[in-house]
Amino acid sequence: MSLHRADSLGGRAAVVGIGATEFSKDSGRSELKLAVEAVRAAIDDAGLSPADVDGMVTFTMDTSPEITVAQAAGIGELSFFSRVHYGGGAACATVMQAALAVAAGVAEVVVCYRAFNERSGRRFGSGVQQREPSAEGAALGWNLPFGLLTPASWVAMTAQRYLHTHGLTPEAFGQVAVTGRRCAARNPAAYFHGRPITLDDHASSRWIVEPLRLLDCCQETDGGQALVVTSVERARDLSHPPAVVVAAAQGAGRAQEQMTSYYRDDLTGLPEMGVVARQLWRSSGMGPADIDVGILYDHFTPYVLMQLEEFGFCGRGEAAEFVAADTLPLNTHGGQLGEAYLHGMNGIAEAVRQLRGTSVNQTAGAAHVLVTAGTGVPTSALVLGADG
Repeated sequence: MSLHRADSLGGRAAVVGIGATEFSKDSGRSELKLAVEAVRAAIDDAGLSPADVDGMVTFTMDTSPEITVAQAAGIGELSFFSRVHYGGGAACATVMQAALAVAAGVAEVVVCYRAFNERSGRRFGSGVQQREPSAEGAALGWNLPFGLLTPASWVAMTAQRYLHTHGLTPEAFGQVAVTGRRCAARNPAAYFHGRPITLDDHASSRWIVEPLRLLDCCQETDGGQALVVTSVERARDLSHPPAVVVAAAQGAGRAQEQMTSYYRDDLTGLPEMGVVARQLWRSSGMGPADIDVGILYDHFTPYVLMQLEEFGFCGRGEAAEFVAADTLPLNTHGGQLGEAYLHGMNGIAEAVRQLRGTSVNQTAGAAHVLVTAGTGVPTSALVLGADG
């Protein structure tokens, strides 16, 4: 059962530093080096030194251990280190873990990071090739024999049901793709800088797994992204205006599996994100009308539509029209469809830029940004806000 009361984490920590490598298809260096570059850049951006850092958080999937990154980045003793499971679902939870550590006083400055050669090395989009025996593997085993081997195929099942239920066509997903690429086209850091697309481009792109076309699927990226979290009080003395953690939440739904939760009563939503949404609104005292920018995890376009509906920005089946109306600035960095696939960590960095007023697609007066993590898996999300 999800919480029925507000938590007390909000307002006690802030993101004060962001740093990234370039986003490419062939980095030419190790994942450890990418992690260290991003971490050092984030620490520098915060106006701190490696000696100030005493905590680190990353993903269970990351190949660069906290102590190894700390040593290579010149960081000394650590009083806190942690990892979060479930792939992209971990992104916002890394900041949540860091904020919890800061609020509890077990660490003062925590770095969250993610780095991989996801295009030139292990390609997550290639799906299941080899897996050690585990309960998670057993769950996938019900679907693999029938050809459901890749993330695109797992999402396609739910996407098809969504279209059928709401009487839509695959063109509904094109609104998300066009929006992301429009923002990426204006972002010099984005892989698809200068390359917007149209709805016709989306509709003519090749099928991957019906109803998903090529332009419904995020890219594959080499790169690293890091974030620095500390107390709001300390943040006020640092280089940039703090991006305050207004609320943070994790969520897993009933009958939850990793990407293959097909035994639920309804396949047209994302119950795990519903758990997160309820807790964010409950703890922040906010609602959809209070959000100025949405940075929604976009590994596949259908799940962006479902997230908008889970958070209450629109009714069920209405998200494509909501995106087309451009009511809410969405994925202003270009998202994982247009900027880079960094398991959502680059989206958190964009939220910080929006609150600092430095985004290349800046929303005037942005004071509250919603950021979500991976969908189809146990997930997480943040509301970040301007200080004061």
